[in-house]
Amino acid sequence: MIDCTTDRHVHTYLCRHAEGTMEEYVLAAMEAGLEGIVFLEHLERGVRSLEPTWLDDRDFAAYWQEGERLKEVYGEWLNIGLGVEVGYNPERVGELRDFLGRYPWDRVGISYHFLEVAGRHHNLVSRKRENLEALGSLGVKRVLDRYFHGLLAAVEALPGTTLCHLDAALRHHPEVAFDDDHQQLIDTLLATLVARGMTLEVNTSGFPLRGASFPDLAILRRAADLGLRLEAGSDAHRPVDVGRFFDRLAALPL
Repeated sequence: MIDCTTDRHVHTYLCRHAEGTMEEYVLAAMEAGLEGIVFLEHLERGVRSLEPTWLDDRDFAAYWQEGERLKEVYGEWLNIGLGVEVGYNPERVGELRDFLGRYPWDRVGISYHFLEVAGRHHNLVSRKRENLEALGSLGVKRVLDRYFHGLLAAVEALPGTTLCHLDAALRHHPEVAFDDDHQQLIDTLLATLVARGMTLEVNTSGFPLRGASFPDLAILRRAADLGLRLEAGSDAHRPVDVGRFFDRLAALPL
């Protein structure tokens, strides 16, 4: 049910919060016996944060050049894709769409990492105290409401091919919980993915954090019932993490 032949979500040192060169990830994928790898580097626009965790235009140019070189060198043994993980910002949809049109991406993952609080953006998936406190001050339910509505708007507004780590928002907050309204929004998102011909990422970075993937088994079962294509991604931030926990996905009772 879940395509684990390719790791479709890896980052490199270029995003400023991971380590390892693109070539090191390619070699790690070959060592893991995978058929392919897709780099999914971060794109953000208009985010006011003290710690940029994304690529700028020059970084993307270097990323593309190196990716094309790696395809030439290793393409006989490994399928290498160049993708982008675009973070939704409702104020910069036009800019995001314009940038996405610059390159013929192999994969466009949609996510929603930064929420504005009092004029500054805070990372929804961060474990840092300042982010958790700022987002918590809005109220967990309110933040999750904005997150899921934002994801739905992003899927409808951006030319994405997959939706990334669907239920990962506030994953480090002790009060995180999805109510009936959130579950209904998730179901609407899943149906929208089907209608748009997109896929749903099964992100294995959740296993060391909560013992389950992002999204969890209940959501994956609902997605499978809709006939939604499920594709594995490790969200690796180190070469050693390429393909991590893919063996657990095969055992999921979907």
